[in-house]
Amino acid sequence: MKRQFTESIWQEGAWYIAQCLEVDVASQGTSEDEALANLCEALELYFTPPLPTAVPHIRALEVDTGAA
Repeated sequence: MKRQFTESIWQEGAWYIAQCLEVDVASQGTSEDEALANLCEALELYFTPPLPTAVPHIRALEVDTGAA
């Protein structure tokens, strides 16, 4: 699914900063094109659902907390 986003880009010293205005995601690069390419990659990663790397072990734990 493709979506369009609005970006803002500015220069800070030697770096160009690209920020998505709809989602709190930003990136940087040494040129405007590199900053925009990095922002696209960051947005793709932002919208990629997480995948579990290991199945967690869930157990009950009883702890003596003293008199309540």
